[in-house]
Amino acid sequence: MDKTYSPQAIEESMYQTWETAGYFKPSGQGDAYCIMIPPPNVTGSLHMGHAFQHTIMDILTRYKRMDGYNALWQVGSDHAGIATQMVVERKLANEGGPTRHELGRDAFIDKIWQWKEQSGGTITQQMRRLGDSVDWDRERFTMDDGLSDAVQEVFVRLFEDDLIYRGKRLVNWDPKLKTAISDLEVENIDAQGKLWHLRYPLADGQTTAEGNGYLIVATTRPETMLGDVCVAVHPDDARYKDLHGKFITLPLVGRRIPIIADDYVDPEFGTGCVKITPAHDFNDYEVGKKHGMPMINVLNADAQILAEAEVYTSTGEVIANADTQLPSEFAGMDRFDARQAIVVAFEEKGLLHAIENHTNKVPMGDRSGVVIEPFLTDQWYVRVAPMAKEATAAVEDGRIEFVPKQYENMYFAWMRDIQDWCISRQLWWGHRIPAWYDDEGKVYVGRTEAEVRSKHQLADSVTLRQDDDVLDTWFSSALWTFSTLGWPQNTDDLKTFHPTDVLVTGFDIIFFWVARMIMMTMHFIKDPDGTPQVPFKKVYVTGLIRDEEGNKMSKSKGNVLDPLDMIDGISADELVAKRTANMMQGKLADKIAKRTRKEFPEGITPHGTDALRFTLTALASTGRDINWDMKRLEGYRNFCNKLWNASRYVLMNTETLDCGLDTDAEIELSLADRWIIERTNQAVADFRKALEQYRFDQAASIAYEFTWNQFCDWYLELTKPVLFNGSPAQQRGTRRTLVQTLEKLLRMLHPILPYMTEAIWQRVAPVAGIDTQVRKSIMVEPFPLVTEQQYPTALADLEWLKEVIVGIRNIRGEMDISPNKALALLIKHADETAERRLTDNATFLKALAKLESIEFLAADEEGPASATALVGKLELHIPMAGLIDKDAELARLDKAIDKARGEIQRVEGKLSNESFVSKAPAAVIDKERAKLAEQEEALTTLTQQRAKIAAL
Repeated sequence: MDKTYSPQAIEESMYQTWETAGYFKPSGQGDAYCIMIPPPNVTGSLHMGHAFQHTIMDILTRYKRMDGYNALWQVGSDHAGIATQMVVERKLANEGGPTRHELGRDAFIDKIWQWKEQSGGTITQQMRRLGDSVDWDRERFTMDDGLSDAVQEVFVRLFEDDLIYRGKRLVNWDPKLKTAISDLEVENIDAQGKLWHLRYPLADGQTTAEGNGYLIVATTRPETMLGDVCVAVHPDDARYKDLHGKFITLPLVGRRIPIIADDYVDPEFGTGCVKITPAHDFNDYEVGKKHGMPMINVLNADAQILAEAEVYTSTGEVIANADTQLPSEFAGMDRFDARQAIVVAFEEKGLLHAIENHTNKVPMGDRSGVVIEPFLTDQWYVRVAPMAKEATAAVEDGRIEFVPKQYENMYFAWMRDIQDWCISRQLWWGHRIPAWYDDEGKVYVGRTEAEVRSKHQLADSVTLRQDDDVLDTWFSSALWTFSTLGWPQNTDDLKTFHPTDVLVTGFDIIFFWVARMIMMTMHFIKDPDGTPQVPFKKVYVTGLIRDEEGNKMSKSKGNVLDPLDMIDGISADELVAKRTANMMQGKLADKIAKRTRKEFPEGITPHGTDALRFTLTALASTGRDINWDMKRLEGYRNFCNKLWNASRYVLMNTETLDCGLDTDAEIELSLADRWIIERTNQAVADFRKALEQYRFDQAASIAYEFTWNQFCDWYLELTKPVLFNGSPAQQRGTRRTLVQTLEKLLRMLHPILPYMTEAIWQRVAPVAGIDTQVRKSIMVEPFPLVTEQQYPTALADLEWLKEVIVGIRNIRGEMDISPNKALALLIKHADETAERRLTDNATFLKALAKLESIEFLAADEEGPASATALVGKLELHIPMAGLIDKDAELARLDKAIDKARGEIQRVEGKLSNESFVSKAPAAVIDKERAKLAEQEEALTTLTQQRAKIAAL
């Protein structure tokens, strides 16, 4: 093996070897185990969230594959309707090509398919870098023929079941993209704006309790007042009780609108009067529906003021003979221009009561970057309440379990108050809605136009036009667990791998994806006896990876970390350029560049895939937020080095030597050999339990502690006395144990560290007696099993001896005695068991603790002046005569004590400074407090040491 572990030298070529050999495919043997990858956007690239979730899924898949399961990790990507359409439109614009509308629908979609073939596979190549062991031959795309058939089939069946309908409802509308979007595509940001207080004159000579002839309403969106249908007050608000059922004359419009009472209003907020505009606000929509109010739309799809209002009932029917008049001076104005013009008009009429600064949440389109408008449009909806009941019951009765369990509460909260799902989008890229209209606007739903004509006996002379809208991408994703396996055909894959075993996902899409998958699957996929199938048995919900200060990673903040940069490394200049790319030069770009150079002055050094995967595994706690820690990445890179070097030690001492693998070979196992066999078995049991319970952080901790502390630090040291001075039988026993333990350890670590364990295993396996011409990869080797205990006393005996060794080493450290100085050890209060352990293992003890002699003292015997350590009741005495200069050591300790006291005084002064504490970031204060605790602990230790030396 090379002296230095170099991940760059092994990773990419090794992945290609695995993929070519077909190791990622289901074996066809054993019980089925299936994980469905959350399909990343075809436009996307790998980010830390992907790397985190993919690592977890790969660990589970590799573990189950090695454990004899017929394991499938199903891969695929999502067509990402809005994102992909935007990418291709931008590409056409940059190339000076025709616009989407100039091309026409069919030609534009052809352009998207061309882009997809050329540039749409970025993330799949990055997944290979991460070591994802997905079955690439089964890769699916939500727009491929099979999945498109499934989408079409589901739409038609839901329509036939009266669970899909078309209606006029309020949606999140993006005026730039001119489409409805989901709540997940809306980012609510804090923005500094205004709160306008407007006077609404009371009609019919009415006055308030204070004698005013008007009510004051406050709004952040004055332009919507053109669509007001009433003013609401709280039923118990004494100021307005006499006005219930009275009227207001709506300013600028002249429409009479009523004053209603509703407990939606907070009487303590503002004036206690709220304008209600059902067609332009989601909360107002619910109030208006409750009171049977009309919906008055005053905007068009471009968010411009209409010349004439559109008036509908709360269920979307046109109200005939309704008053649709709007002030002509605002017609055609953009909503924000109209806002200013309306405020001026109120001021001119003496109806502008006040203006105040106001910070509020503004809904922004995450793709377009424009303010989203609640907008009344005709859309297609799924009536989900009937499906939600079954889906809720599946979690209530345990057929589906969330891990961690607290996320079930989030699921229930959504499912028990579920609203109909808007599934149509005004885009060209996506699954076109299988609905056709005749010239009179009558709608027909079917799989094809031919089917529609046949089913409804329509003559060829009847003109049909297909709906221009496409389906929400979440609609096709909701079918993911079964459509990818071949449904609507009842394929062997569907019979074998469905229901799947576990879904790994984030908490932010529990409703948008997880809940919808459960509903759709249970509605369409049934057991032979008609029992609904669940899509998966477990939902493992991951936390959100944040930066080291706990901030969400985002391009606008310039704190995004690319997992491939962790793997391959990146210079400081390249990282700055990456973080400020496509950003306007200015203060923000300068700030991000400055912070990046401070955080990564030397850039990011290469760490390799395995170190990144181990770090992500160790961070996979049950918490909702996970702060990234570069120091932990460095630490786990060191862990990889440690394992590599330990493996080199094993090979150097076994590869060309007799390891006692012949059945008739005489071997003798040392206590250390017997101990590591039991200790390894215990580690395998603990590691398996952690993975089965989805405690990946615990699995990483178990793997780290056993590999670094037990195997590398203790066992390898304990083998040296035998390898250097043992008998041939003892040496054979230790060599065999060394190589077999390492081979088993590599198999245990493989799911987390696939690359380096394969590289090392290829060298270790032949030495352990494995024919690698037949058994060619660690990937398809069995995961270590937990065996019956073979050496019941070995664990206790060696753990006790380790305490003795640690006690002696602590004395060396406290007394500043050279590790090369051989010591005399005096033992007092040794019982029969302790005496046996010490006598039987004197060779080990002398070698590991660097002792020249071991003697037992009688219980009443006074030994020379010594430093002492305790192991239970056993006393360890190291005579100090000739080992240290007492006066010099006391002087050294006094100096160290003074230094610690001075540092404590300095930090205490800093923390008692109110100016510092009030201005410094919390992270800085925490660091200072940690320094104080560290120095106080050091002072205690130094003081205790001084007392021991002074007593000699």
